Amino acid sequence: MELEAVSLVMASQLLVSLLVSHWVLLSILKLFKRSAPPLAMISSQNLLKSFWVSRPTFLSERELEICYSYIVLAAPTINLHRTPIGGRNFECYSEDPYLTGSLASAYIKGVQSEGVFATAKHFAVNDTEFERFTISSDLDERTLRELYLAPFQQAVREANPGCIMTSYNQINGVMASENSHTIKEILRGEWEYDGLVMSDWFGAHSVAGTANAGLDLEMPGPTRIRGEKLVAAVKAGEVTEETINERARKVLELAVKAGKFEDPEEKPEEGIDKEEHRQIIREAGAESIVLLKNENNVLPLDASKLKKIAIIGPNAQQAIVMGGGSASVRTHYTISPFEGIKNAVSTEVELAHALGCYTHKWCTVLDGKMKTKDGENGVAFEYFVGSGFSEFHSRFVQRSSRIWLFDGLPEGIDGKHFSARLTTLYTPETTGNHIIGLASSGLSKIFINGEEVIDNWTSQDKPGIFFDSGSAERTATFQMQAGEAVEIVIEFERSTHPRDLPAIRFGIVEEMNPNIIEDAVELAKTADAVIIVAGLNGEWETEGEDRATMQLAGKQDELISAVAKANKNLVLVNQSGTPINMPWVDDVPSILQAWYLGQEAGNAIADVLFGKVNPSGKLPTTFPIRIEDTPAFINYPGDNGHVHYGEGLYIGYKYYDVRKAPVLFPFGHGLSYSTFEYKNVRVNQPTLEADGTITVSVDVTNTSQVDGKEVVQVYVHDKVSSLHRPLKELRSFKKVNVPAGQTVTVDLVLDKYALGFYDDQQNTWVAEQGAFEALVGSSVTDIRGKVEFELTNTAKWVK
Repeated sequence: MELEAVSLVMASQLLVSLLVSHWVLLSILKLFKRSAPPLAMISSQNLLKSFWVSRPTFLSERELEICYSYIVLAAPTINLHRTPIGGRNFECYSEDPYLTGSLASAYIKGVQSEGVFATAKHFAVNDTEFERFTISSDLDERTLRELYLAPFQQAVREANPGCIMTSYNQINGVMASENSHTIKEILRGEWEYDGLVMSDWFGAHSVAGTANAGLDLEMPGPTRIRGEKLVAAVKAGEVTEETINERARKVLELAVKAGKFEDPEEKPEEGIDKEEHRQIIREAGAESIVLLKNENNVLPLDASKLKKIAIIGPNAQQAIVMGGGSASVRTHYTISPFEGIKNAVSTEVELAHALGCYTHKWCTVLDGKMKTKDGENGVAFEYFVGSGFSEFHSRFVQRSSRIWLFDGLPEGIDGKHFSARLTTLYTPETTGNHIIGLASSGLSKIFINGEEVIDNWTSQDKPGIFFDSGSAERTATFQMQAGEAVEIVIEFERSTHPRDLPAIRFGIVEEMNPNIIEDAVELAKTADAVIIVAGLNGEWETEGEDRATMQLAGKQDELISAVAKANKNLVLVNQSGTPINMPWVDDVPSILQAWYLGQEAGNAIADVLFGKVNPSGKLPTTFPIRIEDTPAFINYPGDNGHVHYGEGLYIGYKYYDVRKAPVLFPFGHGLSYSTFEYKNVRVNQPTLEADGTITVSVDVTNTSQVDGKEVVQVYVHDKVSSLHRPLKELRSFKKVNVPAGQTVTVDLVLDKYALGFYDDQQNTWVAEQGAFEALVGSSVTDIRGKVEFELTNTAKWVK
């Protein structure tokens, strides 16, 4: 029996731990296509034992390949905006758990309707990038349940994601990947989740602990903590055969659900650029833009009345389309705000640009500014087998100068041992000293016109910029002449450190203008209208580190204030994934929050600026006046490896609401070119039974001459609760189109989940019998009406 258990363990750990590394699973699938009975007729134990016994040696790695990413998408990220400077807030949805859970559920349903499984992450309480691999998020049970687990619970209940990914951090002193309370007791037990649970990349740290807690898949492969170590744990009695069986079964079930037994062959990766996709991206981008302020109806701009538009700012001619880190994707193309505005106006309108200030954290990447010797856009990339650049393997062209080298390696290249040479031509626009920068996760050198200018090979500076790995950026100064191309060559060799994900980043900052703000101000004085495009980018908002402050990068605040004095017909477009300080807010008449809108960003922004699209976005997070005003400020970032969630239930608007504290822009806020009147808030019945529903209705009238969309929000207040609760909590919302001059009745449904709280003494969710209020409004502070109703009997639940 022990030998059988060990065989099962070895097969299981190979299956469970190496799936992402293109091993094992395909051979199982091929074997069963040839000779095995249907999966439903045998147990996972027998399947794995028969595989192990009948296939004692492996096929070639290429033959065994199956690409994990064709089965599963590692998204969405559904952690909360506990603090506005969280490094990954831009890829999370909101400060509110219900809004987060609702958006996550819709996302998961959409992805899984196309035959790909979504992964809800990061489970759980992963709301900071500070010491992210080790920090312990310490909080009470009620806060854990009502805030940080609630979006996951809602997603499991409403959408059933195929996978859930654990987080790096500890939860109350126990690593999330081996936390039996959150995985085994809550997720698997109370919620009855039957999908696959995986670790974040290199986020599993124990052998028996992860297996016993319910972690099915150690990511990425090949295994580090399982393998022979797991065999030893079974022999030592630390992990049972039943546990191994269950872990393997979850991986096999995923393969069955994905149809990989019927069609195990790897499909070629595709990037299909379709016009309908472009339109969807553009429409979604425009509808997500939030009009924060619009004094004197500066917006929409009427291009027919404008002779000259000054487009100023560091993000104006750059296409800032996403934040940094693993959430980044490769786009087919990008449209900058300047290009979008150019597309939107006639050629008779003069467009003039000024950079205004510098905001680079590192030297600016050269995307769109590189040519190969053959005239292709980008950098020529040559792979070599092993080290030393002696055995040439293959060549391809890469468009970006920020390159990850751990995914999509060509066949025949060992991901642990290879070298590469990058060659491109760069033509500067100005004459003078140019700063060139190089960082790498791996060994690297950079040459300009044959001269070595940076040695990042012999030694490296820390901390690294690639998720804490690799090197910091090193820089050198090189004299360049405007219009004269220089040859840039980079030599690279893979690092031997197992956690280093091979990567290269290089860029150039051209000769800097000491009068750059003054030049922008002078331009603004000559224009009929000024559009400042400011904000952050993927260097400032990224996985691996939090922002240091809420302040805009560089001297953007100084630039905005100076331009606001020069021209009052001013629009500020802010591109960031999180709130920013706005010391100039009273001086700028019109402000758009444009987020990171993807490849059609510039066109989407222009659609709103010139009124082709009426803005209808609402803020999913509070914009505070200062970082010092935020609920987590006193407890952030933590001490001695622990961060105390001392604010408890009161994050975001719930905190400002109960303190009656002023904010810059409240949760749910967003203006329109239309105006809306709310009337006749009502319910369809005065009482609600525990397992029933109640409908809150309101009549919304568009009192303007412009068709528009409005997001109607319903907040619930428990009038008499046995435990303290926030004054109001978002519990329903609906976006509706209201034609000019017309009235639309909006119906929003509430149930027990909308009324409940978590009772940590009873260890259950409770909606208590008694009186409730439904508050209907356009934001959390703009409540237009309310109505009372009564829950007739107490409801309790755990799922």
